[in-house]
Parts: sequence; C-alpha cells; structure tokens
Amino acid sequence: MKKPNVLLITSDQQHWNTIGAYNSEIQTPNLDRLAREGTTFGRAYCPSPVCTPSRSSIITGMYPSQHGAWTLGTKLLEDRHTVGEDFQANGYRTALVGKAHFQPLRGTEEYPSLESYPVLQDMNFWRSFHGPFYGFDHVELARNHTNEAHVGQHYANWMEEKGCGNWRDYFLPPTGTMDPSQKHKWAIPEAYHYDNWIAERTNTLLEQFREREQPFFLWSSFFDPHPDYLVPEPWDTMYDPESLTIPALVDGEHDQNPPHFRMTQEQNPDFAHLWESGHEIHGYHSHLLPEGERKKLVATYYGMISLMDKYIGRILDKLDELGLYDNTIVVFTTDHGHFFGQHGLQHKGGFHYEDLLRLPFLVRYPGKVPAGVRNPAIQSLVDLAPTFLSLCGIRPPSGMTGMDQSMVWQGLVPQVRDHALCEFRHEPTTIHQKTYIDCRYKLTVYYRQTYGELFDLQDDPGELRNLWNDPDYAALKTDLLLKYAWAELGKEAMPMPRIWHA
Repeated sequence: MKKPNVLLITSDQQHWNTIGAYNSEIQTPNLDRLAREGTTFGRAYCPSPVCTPSRSSIITGMYPSQHGAWTLGTKLLEDRHTVGEDFQANGYRTALVGKAHFQPLRGTEEYPSLESYPVLQDMNFWRSFHGPFYGFDHVELARNHTNEAHVGQHYANWMEEKGCGNWRDYFLPPTGTMDPSQKHKWAIPEAYHYDNWIAERTNTLLEQFREREQPFFLWSSFFDPHPDYLVPEPWDTMYDPESLTIPALVDGEHDQNPPHFRMTQEQNPDFAHLWESGHEIHGYHSHLLPEGERKKLVATYYGMISLMDKYIGRILDKLDELGLYDNTIVVFTTDHGHFFGQHGLQHKGGFHYEDLLRLPFLVRYPGKVPAGVRNPAIQSLVDLAPTFLSLCGIRPPSGMTGMDQSMVWQGLVPQVRDHALCEFRHEPTTIHQKTYIDCRYKLTVYYRQTYGELFDLQDDPGELRNLWNDPDYAALKTDLLLKYAWAELGKEAMPMPRIWHA
C-alpha cells in the first residue's frame, strides 16, 4: 500500500469567513471545491494570533510557550524537533515553498537569523541554498507581504529568471523604488506576483515527487491576504466597496472590556507605558480609519483572496493531472485571523475575538475524509503535526502536545478536544494573555490583572457583551477558570516516558 502524501496549503492572516462556499460576497471557486470534496471544520483555532508563534506550532505540534518562539521577533531555535524530521525518518521528501517566518528580521550574534538582513537579500546565497531548514529537505523562501522592502531570497531570483529585470520597481526602498503612498492597486504584473511563483514552484516539486515515486510532505505557504492591501489589476477592481458588508464598531461594546480596547477608538491613544522592551505592540494604536478607506480595504482584501484562490486552483489541478488526487491529504488553513472593521479593529493584536483566533480549515482525503460535510469539532493548529503523522501511519512523538485528530477528520469519532487554547505575549506585561475556548464559552485572562473577558459564543456570537464582571456569571467564571487551569496542566509536554518506578 502506497504511503499517503500530505499537501498543506496556507494563507496568511485570513478571516475565517472569507470562503465563497459560506460567504456569498466573495468568490473562491477552488477553496469551494475543497469544501465540496472534503470536510470544513468551523471551529478551528490558532495557538497565537501572530505569525512566528503560530507557524512554529504547525511544524512542532507544540504551543508557543513550549517551543519558545513566543512572539514576533523571536526565533524558533534550530534544535526544536519538527514534524519534517519524522517524515524524513520514514522515507518522505519534505519541502516548503513561500513564507516560513520561523526567524526574525534582525538576528544577533547569539541568535543568528537566516531570514534577516543582510543574508535576506544576498541573491548569490539563495541561488545555492535550498535547505535543510527546520526539517524540510528543500525550501524556496521569501519574506514579503505585498510591497515590503524585505523582498529577496528565492522569489527575487525567480523574478529575474522570468525576465523581470525591473522587479525592484514594485517594492519599497531600500530594495525597491516604489512610491510608498501607493494603495490598493499594485503595479506588479500578475505574471510576477508571488502567488504565481508559489504555485509554479509547488507544481514543479509535485512533478519531481511523482516522477521519483516519493511520498511527500509539502507546505505551500502563501503570503496573502496579509496587509498591506495591494493586489494587481484586474483584481483590485473585482469587488465594489459599496456592495460589500463592512463590519464596524457597535456602540458601547467596549464599555465592559479591558481599557486597551476602548483606547483603540481614540485618535491619539498613549500605550507607551506598556512597551517594557521598547518595542511597540501589534494592535496597540488607534484603529480609526475614514469610512471610505475602510470600505476600499475590504474590497482589496477580498481581491487578494480571490487572486490567491486562482493559484491554489493551479496546484489542485496539478494533483489531478499527476494522478495524486486519491492518495494526497490536502489541508487548507491560515496562521491566524484578521480584523477588517469588526469591533472597530484593524489587522491583529492582543484582542482575542473569534475574528482573530478562528480559522478557515478545510480537509480533503478522498475515501477517508467525508465530502461536503461541515464539522463543529474543535481543531487547533498544534494538532496538524500529530494528525498528519498518524494518517500516514507514523507514530507522533510524545513531545508533541497537539492532539491526533485523525479519527475526527475521518468522521469516526465526534471530537477529541473539548477546548482550544490561545496565547499572546509581549514581555510579562498586561498584554501577556491566554484564552480558553470550549464548545460554548470563551475566557481570557491577563497576567497580574483583575480584568478579563468572558463571552457566551452561543447567545452572543458577535462577542458584544463581556460577562467578566457580571455577578450573574460569577459561578460560571469560577468554573471556567478551573477548566482553564486544567487545560494548562493538560498541555504540559512529556517527551520522556517513565520506564521504571525509581
């Protein structure tokens, strides 16, 4: 019997409700195809609402507080065990194309970073380097979100190979020459867009694996729809801003929330007292935007998703063409969610609403995973590594604290999780927070703070009424605090089995 292949496709910072199969205002025919041919898990969560911690959890099967890459600007140390190593030990080829972000943009002598300056833009280095990297035999990397100045690595070399000698025109200084005031419409031709690069290089690897009859674990890691909001034509005008539902703040919804929620709705809030390390904190700023700009950014955000969907379709078509459809486990998800007006917020930060923690999550495995099903079982990105291994007949290592969801994915048991945990930390300050989510309730606690959040997701799915200080819910809050403590104890890693009584 052939070993199954694994293809993980991820976007970056995609709101859970941006798949056309479930939202008529957006067009994603290829993600819709995955939804028809597989199972949609509507209660999937990230372990952290920022990139590095969450992405590191995907490959380690551990929470950020366990694998050590606990926030942006930290590094997943190279000695951490990753799922790619388990696949390699069992005869698999492993590869990553696109965004890694396991390391920071600035390294130090003690903690060097391969994803930082100056090596980030050393074109000669990336012509010869393709791994190994965190358990991947082969990597082709970039560090971009649209027009960022960080462009380089394998993507820049690919553009030059394709004849785009003026690629610097489409990126910000110091690497490029693009006008930083440009918004929404990105002048880069679609042929040179990184979506095309990721799809093309993914498909080349699929062809190689098929030709050599090698089982594979392949991660295609897209950059969009992470801001800045830019997309090439005609995708920039695909959606009419006036015809879209634009989320907005509900009057009074932050009255019972911790103070930093209300401060985001001020013109010039002062969060400097929270920056213990001197580094600003994601989300801790004014979130106010003119109404016209809020509408336009939603239209552009949707255009970025639809463009990405086109190239995801190219990858799915290649699987069919190569005869890999039946024997490949395909998962589509993202690293964390996104605000585009919900609760008056934009982008991301220390605000653990469903919009930011909940994920799109599609699983297809023909003949094994039920097709056309919507499943409410709770999922977490920390579960991906042990579940992939289990479905491929490989025993997950005991150090992985994620749960094996293989029986749930196959529809054989209703659930293996009764909760999810999410962490956000920026030094040991008031924004060191953790969230416990069960089938109905969500509880958020803050380090050394008496305030917090408690939402009833059944009766208040929009999370408009914080019940933390409501005396009628005091007993429930106590019960949830105890369940949160149990959950923290339950996720402790036990990498070494006990082999004797003394």
